[in-house]
Amino acid sequence: MAQLSNKIAIAIHGGAGTLKKGMMTPVKEAEYKKALQESLDAGYKALLSGKSAVDATELAVRILEDSTLFNAGKGSVFTAGGTHEMDAAIMEGDHLKAGAVALINGIKNPISLARDIMERSDHVLLAAEGAMEFAKKLGYELKDPEYFYDEFRYQQWQEIRDTDQFQLDHSLKKDTKFGTVGAVACDQQGNLAAATSTGGMTNKRYGRIGDSPLIGCGNYANNATCAVSCTGSGEYFIRAVVAYDVSCLMEYKGLALEKAAFEVVHNRMPRIGGDGGLIAVDRHGMLTMPFNTEGMYRAARDSDGLFQLSIYKD
Repeated sequence: MAQLSNKIAIAIHGGAGTLKKGMMTPVKEAEYKKALQESLDAGYKALLSGKSAVDATELAVRILEDSTLFNAGKGSVFTAGGTHEMDAAIMEGDHLKAGAVALINGIKNPISLARDIMERSDHVLLAAEGAMEFAKKLGYELKDPEYFYDEFRYQQWQEIRDTDQFQLDHSLKKDTKFGTVGAVACDQQGNLAAATSTGGMTNKRYGRIGDSPLIGCGNYANNATCAVSCTGSGEYFIRAVVAYDVSCLMEYKGLALEKAAFEVVHNRMPRIGGDGGLIAVDRHGMLTMPFNTEGMYRAARDSDGLFQLSIYKD
């Protein structure tokens, strides 16, 4: 292998929450691990070939969006109205450019639309009808509702439809499991990027938007510190400004990545009742994937030989 100009590294996640061993069949567990492996391999190969961190994170997230196993893109949950409302964000750490979408439907890969907003508009966050108008202007193909239909997601919705309850993905009860996908990467030039995508909450109402498309809350990248993608109870991640908080602890308190992420996930978040986790990478290619729940779908790889693919607590 040719000498890399900088250590490359990538991490991905597919949701965090109450993931207990024995609750999932071996077949289903193997399916999840296969999807995570495919996403991780694609992102890592992109970095290895010299592509940017933005390229790698977008590609990794697109693969997870294309799977019905994860609450994003094709696997998005049903809203109270029986539709799918998707959110996504992407950010690069060199010039702090970012793009995000919220409350969109029919878009196969929301993360790609977020990237187009970052690179082809003067805005950061577009929502609902306006975001859809922008997508149509760029020639995006709109998928029929049948593309996003998944029987498991439909039955999740049927259990609580016509009630005031909402449910976070795969939960045994409404507040135990969360589903969002994301990726962070450091490329050969030492540039960082983060990408996050979600289908939100089952039976959500009122145009609810979580942390995923909000820069600094569920997604953030800054070459001076780190790139972060979060998954969990979105309202708490918004209130704690989690992704930016990790960066701030590094920038202003001089904490290393792992310590900064641990402080936010295991100390600050629990104080306000927040559950979930995050993946993060710094400009030296160091990775961390902390979570305060029973498990988190996660995988990581770097050019020093690190490889990890896990669901439960180690």
